[in-house]
Parts: sequence; C-alpha cells; structure tokens
Amino acid sequence: MARRRKGLPIHGWVNFDKPEGMTSTAAVGKIRRLFNAQKAGHAGTLDPLAQGILPIALGEATKTVPFMMDAVKTYRFSVRWGLATTTDDREGDVLETSEHRPTDGDIEAVLGAFVGNISQVPPAFSAIKIDGRRAYDMARAGEAPEISARNVLIDRLSLVNRPDRDSAHFEVECGKGTYVRSLARDMAEKLGTLGHVSYLRRVRVGPFNEKNTIGLDILDDLGHIAAEVDALDAVNTQLRPHLLPLQTVLDDIPALPVNEKEARDIRMGRAVNITAHVVDDKLSESHGAEQVLVLSDNHPVALGKLEEGRFQPVRVFNLSDIN
Repeated sequence: MARRRKGLPIHGWVNFDKPEGMTSTAAVGKIRRLFNAQKAGHAGTLDPLAQGILPIALGEATKTVPFMMDAVKTYRFSVRWGLATTTDDREGDVLETSEHRPTDGDIEAVLGAFVGNISQVPPAFSAIKIDGRRAYDMARAGEAPEISARNVLIDRLSLVNRPDRDSAHFEVECGKGTYVRSLARDMAEKLGTLGHVSYLRRVRVGPFNEKNTIGLDILDDLGHIAAEVDALDAVNTQLRPHLLPLQTVLDDIPALPVNEKEARDIRMGRAVNITAHVVDDKLSESHGAEQVLVLSDNHPVALGKLEEGRFQPVRVFNLSDIN
C-alpha cells in the first residue's frame, strides 16, 4: 500500500522575496510549512548574503523546475573597490587591499569585456563540486580548491551609479551558472584594483519579477492568521491569492488542447492520437517531434512530445483539487 503524503495537495509557484541572511533551503521549508504543502523546491539557489527573487514550486509544480534552470536572471549589485576578500563578498576576511580607485570612465570602458560569452572562475566559497567535494567545504578546511574556468553568458551589464569613490552600483542580465561575485572580482582586476560584492539582489528570474513577490513580513502575518483557522480554509482564503499557476514557467512551450477522454488516457501514461485540434501558433510552425503542454479545460494535464499527430506523455500532472 502506497504511503500517503503528509500535507495538502497544493500546486503552483510562490514568487518569494528572500531576505538577506536566510538560506534558500530555509526559505523552501518556511513556504512549505506555511502552505502545508506535500512537497516543495526552489528554482535557483540564492546565497544567504543575497536577497530577492527566489521562485518556489509547490506540489506538482516541482515537475516544472527544470524549465527554470536556463532562465535569464537579472541582478543589481554593488562593488566595494580596494578590498579583496576570501569569499569575494563582504562576509569574507580581507586578503589584500589597494589604494587605486577607478573613475566612471574607467569603469564604462571595461564593461564591454564582460558582455557576451565570457570565461570566469567561480569563487572558492561556492557549491562547485571537485572530486565529489564542495569547494566551500574545502575552503573552510583551509584547502585551496582548484576550480576550472567555465563559460557563462552575460547579456547586459551596466553601471547604475557611483555613490562614492569606494563603490559602484551595477545591473547585470545573465544566464545560468554566472557568479556575480566572480564578475565583481574580475572587473576590479581589469581596472587595476581589487573588489568584492557588498550588496546583491536578484530582481528577475525568467517570468518572475518584483511586481508580484511576497515577502517574509507578509508570510509571517499570514502564518499568524492561518494558525487561528482550519488549515484548508487558511490556504483557500489567505494563501491561495499568492499562489501562481503551475504553467507560469511554461509560457514558451506550445500548448495543445485535448478532450476529456484523451486527458484521462494521458493521465494514465498512455500515448494518444491527436487529431482535428486547433493548436498553438508556435506548434503549427514546428516540424518533427515537439515538446508540448497538453491542456484540458485550460488546466495542465501533461508535458510530452508530439510527433506525427501522436502525443507521448513524459511528465503527467496529478492535480487533485483541495477545494
């Protein structure tokens, strides 16, 4: 007999505005407990020092997390010139100092070198694995991890302002695997000085931005209210307005409507022949096997591949209703 999961079958995304000092794991745990969800996961770790957008998937939405791994991210960050630290941010010990401070013109002149496909070495204090060990564990043990350079994509990098000669504020739009701490360190080196990240905020991850976030203060208030009422009522009345649809992260995937019978077969994992349906414009322009999102009555049924009119489910969504 299958073991029944604890919690409610809640499915969707929470656009959490993570505060500084909280780990991504702690954030997921807090959201999961508040919604009393059966399962939860996040789409892209934020360091404790960093704040901002941390999309958290609940229930069946966790099956869509892989579609967020390649999402474009936007960060705002500040660089403190003249100090190199062990962690490449303000939490580390100072390793070296420099009296040189770049001018605005100096900074603007080097930005182009960090746009496009660039090579960077992740910080020693990072989650990179080396022979099965995390780099940060090696660094904390006093070892010097040998981390290979890797290519990352920077779409845009701009100087926002200079509050004083010791610091500068930037905004960067980048692809997965980019370390802002490495970017700050390398910019400083190219400018003939030293530097580290003193402030870091993520303001966008794919479709998630600052317009529809929920912060820790609101969550705490909702938690107090939820504690006074039935768990199901709390979810429906207090928390559901902050839950974004599962398909929020699937907007770029062609959608295909199916009828009720086809939906039942697909939920059973069966391949079905799809005929005489009006398909999404993106789908009609494609050729050969194509990944599609199947919908029934505008509700997600499954992700899978459509080839020559036959749909084969790959990820089926079990969206039981808690209402």
